[in-house]
Amino acid sequence: MKSLSGNASLFNHTERQPSLADRLMALLPFLLWLPRVSRKSLQQDLMAGLTGAVVVLPQGVAFATIAGMPPQYGLYTAMVTPIIAALFGSSRHLVSGPTTAISIVVFSSVSQYATPGTPEFVQLVLTMTFLAGIYQFAFGVARLGVLVNFVSHTVVVAFTAAAAILIGTSQMKHVLGLGLERGHSFADTWLGVFQNLGQVNGYVLSIAAATLTVALFSRTLSRRLPHLLLGLVTGSLVAFFIGADSHQVALVGSIPSQLPPFSSPQFGMETIRMLAPQAFAVALLGLIEAVSIARSVATRSGQRIDGNQEFIGQGLSNIVGSFFSSYAGSGSFTRSGINYDSGAKTPISAIFAALILMVIVLLVAPLTAYLPVAAMGGVILLVAYNLVDMHHIKAIFHTSRSESAIFLVTFISTLFLELEFAIYIGVLLSLVIFLAKTSKPRLTTLAPDVAQKQRTFTDIETKPLHECGQLKVVRVDRSIYFGSISYLQLKLQTMTAGTGIRHVLLVASRINYIDMAGAEMLLQEADRLKAAGGGLYVYGLKDELWEFLAEGGYLKRMGARYFFDKKSDAISAIYNKLDHKLCQRCPSPVFVECKREQEQAATA
Repeated sequence: MKSLSGNASLFNHTERQPSLADRLMALLPFLLWLPRVSRKSLQQDLMAGLTGAVVVLPQGVAFATIAGMPPQYGLYTAMVTPIIAALFGSSRHLVSGPTTAISIVVFSSVSQYATPGTPEFVQLVLTMTFLAGIYQFAFGVARLGVLVNFVSHTVVVAFTAAAAILIGTSQMKHVLGLGLERGHSFADTWLGVFQNLGQVNGYVLSIAAATLTVALFSRTLSRRLPHLLLGLVTGSLVAFFIGADSHQVALVGSIPSQLPPFSSPQFGMETIRMLAPQAFAVALLGLIEAVSIARSVATRSGQRIDGNQEFIGQGLSNIVGSFFSSYAGSGSFTRSGINYDSGAKTPISAIFAALILMVIVLLVAPLTAYLPVAAMGGVILLVAYNLVDMHHIKAIFHTSRSESAIFLVTFISTLFLELEFAIYIGVLLSLVIFLAKTSKPRLTTLAPDVAQKQRTFTDIETKPLHECGQLKVVRVDRSIYFGSISYLQLKLQTMTAGTGIRHVLLVASRINYIDMAGAEMLLQEADRLKAAGGGLYVYGLKDELWEFLAEGGYLKRMGARYFFDKKSDAISAIYNKLDHKLCQRCPSPVFVECKREQEQAATA
């Protein structure tokens, strides 16, 4: 049996204070991997960075288009964000920058306040990027990296799939050459497409089709080929040969040959108050993307990811980026996967990719003047298609009804409601279903297995065993907290009602958490059984829970003599309180003490 004096060490335990080196590593995490950089790793990182720069060039332009930003802002984001995230994050292979999901949320959030592409729109996007970075950085400093664990994978899959459909929908007017107004809802856009099918521009459609065909074909040949870039070059050549000017084929226009210019978010209270809710949604989605992608790549590389440090890295990348004409970014699954497959060894590969992209932009930016909007539309359609994870969607619908419900609600909300609201409702529904499951922890009735020497407590549902007529042995799986106490209390009372059982042994080895409400419930049940002449006994309680009950005074109020470390001690103590006359007449003695009592009675 545990005693207060025997566990004094639990209360006197003090954690080791972090040293100066620990604090320095926390502030400058790149000091951890910098000593590993060698000439060989630099060569490998350089080649991986070159591949990443070629891949992100068309993606940056495409994602900026999705976000409603001028094309160059996608490239600026791919130059600034990866460098800061690489220096202050924890993953060796995560590559940050513009992403499809973040881009569409940015467009949806800010387009209600300003016309996409205008200076006012850009200014608001940069402000929202700054606010999202502040949120992310604050989460990291507060050590809230576990927050992303409460966002189910189903919510992310559903949101991404619906976002892919919205992205494809937004590009239909560019692919078909229709003069639809920008910013219409999902349903209105498709209604407009069907109403104007007779006005489809065949030349525009052929450019988009050629771009999409070549991009798909080159990707089929090899995953390492820059398929998006090849598709854009093909679309540009088709537009040149058919005569873009004479067939109303719109062109993207030239991108400035310059590095990211300085910018300044708006810090007016009215603007901050207006954008704060949307910025929170962007921050949450960005963190989910970054941490999940970092962990996915880490399973292949064998690295351990620090979620809190990743929060800080993503937050700083967006804060700094907002002052260098970069809009909200996050981790990219495509670029991170290519980065790892290309042999990257350290985060320097992401820095190399950003620096090489700067050189490329300075050299080839004027060529975008010949890039047709239809070709961009074809590339974006392919990007949207790749977002739909059919494998996981099928698994969701085949595995769980509750997960299927979460998927459908999030998916439909994303299509027809505000995107940030869709994220919140998906997360809220996940939490509700999770709480509903944890509010009904399993109570397993156990009995000693007399066929075993140790008479191990065994689930009577898996093996038919005799139970003691005076003692109920139950095991609680999961936590005892405010959401589960009503269910547990009802179950415990039902088990003993009308049976004459006044003694209950609670096997607590699988209880991970008890809150104050749970402790009060245990105290009530203990008092109820004591009043009936019995008691509530607890066996196998974990040290941290024992400490909680002791510090809260519950252990003293229930009685320390009712808590046990060993099963034999618990049975011996409880047996002394049973009605021995009934034990002597019991047809199925399940405890060693019972059998000994009957033998003594027989010889007396």
